Amino acid sequence: MTTYAFRLPPGPNTVAYAKLAEKLGYESVWCPEIPAFGHDIWITLAQIAEQTSRIGIGAAVLIPSYRHPVAQASAIATVEAIAPGRLRAGFGTGFTGRAGMGKPPLKLADMRQHMEQVRSLLKGEAIDIDGGMAQLLASDGFLPDRPINVPLLFAAQGPKGRQLAHDIADGLISMGSAASGFDTCLVSVNGTVLDDDEDMSTPRVRDAVKPLIALAYHFKYTTDRAGLKSLPNGEAWLASVEQVPEAVRHLSVHRGHTLDVSNGHDQLVDVGNAKEMTFTGTRDELRARLKALEAAGATGFIFGTSGVDVEREMHAYADLVGL
Repeated sequence: MTTYAFRLPPGPNTVAYAKLAEKLGYESVWCPEIPAFGHDIWITLAQIAEQTSRIGIGAAVLIPSYRHPVAQASAIATVEAIAPGRLRAGFGTGFTGRAGMGKPPLKLADMRQHMEQVRSLLKGEAIDIDGGMAQLLASDGFLPDRPINVPLLFAAQGPKGRQLAHDIADGLISMGSAASGFDTCLVSVNGTVLDDDEDMSTPRVRDAVKPLIALAYHFKYTTDRAGLKSLPNGEAWLASVEQVPEAVRHLSVHRGHTLDVSNGHDQLVDVGNAKEMTFTGTRDELRARLKALEAAGATGFIFGTSGVDVEREMHAYADLVGL
C-alpha cells in the first residue's frame, strides 16, 4: 500500500503542522536536520511525538558529522521511548546542511561507518569508536530495552549510494525519482498543487515555487558552477552571488534554502520551467506522475513545499491522493 507523508522543516510552527498532518490522514511527517536554518531536529521530533498519537515520525535526513554516534543513538532511542514504533531515521551525506557551512558532502565510507555504529549501539552492543569502546549504558527504565529496532533509511541518488542503501539500510529515500528493488522506497517531491482556475503565471504559484526552483541554482553553484549558465537567468544569478565576499558567499547562497527568497539572489530565479523542475501541476497531472513513480518502484511519497503557505499545500496534497 502506497504511503503519503509530508516534509516539515523544524521551526516555530512545525508541531502545529504535524498535528494537522495527523488530522488530515498523512501516514507520517519527516523533518530534515538543518540546524543552521531552524530548530533542532531531535527537539522538534520529540515535541511531535509528545503532541500526536498516531502519525509516523521521520528524520529525513540526519547528517552524521553533526553528532557522535552515541549521541545519535541516544536521540533515536529517546524518541522511540516517547512514541514506540512510530519513528524512522533517514541518513544522508548532507548537501544543504554541509554546503551551508562551506563543506562538501560526506563520503559514502563515512556514511557506512556511522550508520553501522548507530545500528550496533541500538542493538546494545559495545563497539570501538575512534579507539574507545562505547555502548548505550542506560539503566533500566531510562531507554527502551535493547535491541531498539528503529528502521534506518539512506538517502541517495547515484548508483553507489543506492547500493550502499541496499547493503546497510532498511530502505531508500530518493529526491524526485524512484528505484526498484527496495522494500521501502520513499520519493521526496516538492511543489504546489494548482487549483482549477490557476496557471503558472499566477502570483500565488510563482511565489510558492520560486524558493523550490532556487534549489537547482544552489545545487549547481555547489557542484557544477559552470552549469549555472544552463539555467534560465543563471548568469545574472551568479553575478549577484559574486558580489558577496568569497569567504561568506556560501552563507549568502543557502540562506532561506527552499523556504523563501530572502538571500538577495533568488529573486532572479526564473520560474518558467516550474512544472519540470518541481512537483507542480494540476491534480490530474500530478496523479499521473505519482502513478509513474509507483511503477518505477516508489512505495511512498514525502510531499514538501516552500514556506509560503504550508497549510494550504498540506490540504491540497491530501485531497490529491484522497486522504
